[in-house]
Amino acid sequence: MREMSVTEQRYKAILAVIGDGRTVSEVASDWGVCRRTMHRWLAQYEAEGLEGLGDRSHRPAYCPHQMPATVEVMVLEMRRSHPYWGARRIAYELARKEVEPVPSESAVYRCLVRAAVIDPMTRRRRRETWKRWERGAPMELWQLDVVHGFALADGTAAKALTGLDDHSRFCVSACLMVRERTQAVCDGFSSAMRTYGVPAQVLTDNGKVFTGRFARPPVEVLFDRICRENGVDHILTAPRSPTTTGKIERFHRTLRDEFNTRQLFRNLKTAQEALDEWVSYYNTQRPHQSLGDMTPASRFHGDDKRRELARRPERNGEQWVARRVARNGVVCVDWQHISVGKNYGGSQCDVLVTDGVLQFWVGNQLLKTVARTGKGEIRKKHAQATASGLR
Repeated sequence: MREMSVTEQRYKAILAVIGDGRTVSEVASDWGVCRRTMHRWLAQYEAEGLEGLGDRSHRPAYCPHQMPATVEVMVLEMRRSHPYWGARRIAYELARKEVEPVPSESAVYRCLVRAAVIDPMTRRRRRETWKRWERGAPMELWQLDVVHGFALADGTAAKALTGLDDHSRFCVSACLMVRERTQAVCDGFSSAMRTYGVPAQVLTDNGKVFTGRFARPPVEVLFDRICRENGVDHILTAPRSPTTTGKIERFHRTLRDEFNTRQLFRNLKTAQEALDEWVSYYNTQRPHQSLGDMTPASRFHGDDKRRELARRPERNGEQWVARRVARNGVVCVDWQHISVGKNYGGSQCDVLVTDGVLQFWVGNQLLKTVARTGKGEIRKKHAQATASGLR
């Protein structure tokens, strides 16, 4: 026997009242419903006929807290213009634009899910022991790294030396270079210190452009020398520990998404100009979630006590000669072999030559003073290079 539909069952109950003359209470008791439900069926049948006996939506006709259509359009348009913006950032931008009513972060998230712009995901809750580590003041620590992937029109890809202040997340360096070379990296580092001052510490990975401590034998590379001459404590990460420099790595992710490193630049100059413009926006306009939606520039406040980059003294007079410290820490002048220390291996050494004394200088530090045994003429080697200072 065919099973009756809901509409047919309700119609049969109505016929029992209208056609058979039974009371509403009796019919309601037979069908297992209350008298109010029976009266509602009768009213629906009288008003709409059989079509009025079907199931209806329980959705309310009006929802006072539903997001207005105009606001929903703004949410979807913001997401289209900025695909990397999430619900939290969109809600923040709507509040900045003084949109009324301002939707909550969860309302924006539901809107994006309804429009199939994002896939609903299970939220990962942080561990109770989680803690954000940062330095207590700006200029205490800079994190530096090199990021790849800036495509140029000639088929090559540029790289960038990036630097971030640990306390404020202020970008202190974003210097593009064709190749990852020691001189280019040090030029970018020195330029950042000339602009913002000298930090107390610098944190980098163990790349060869940053340190020679793991070479065999260990040598002092140019980056280490700049740190030493300016009193900067150079901290290295443990091998295979990228989370130690987590802030600069997270900055690279933001750089790839928002600056869009996949775009093609005409040349290195064009790419640097575009990068400088984005860095200015990042530092002064873009809200940072870890800073309570403040901008990095608001925490990287000015400080008159910041140390300036040390200038190498000009030592290009007749009494000065330049030598490079050998790997074993020895400097040779006028057939005299003087040991200044293995830790200075590879460094540029300036030697002051007088009638009876030799003074060995590395940067602003006097390493050793010895008696001169020879009286002959001393040949100069690249004397002018020592006067050029840090480029």
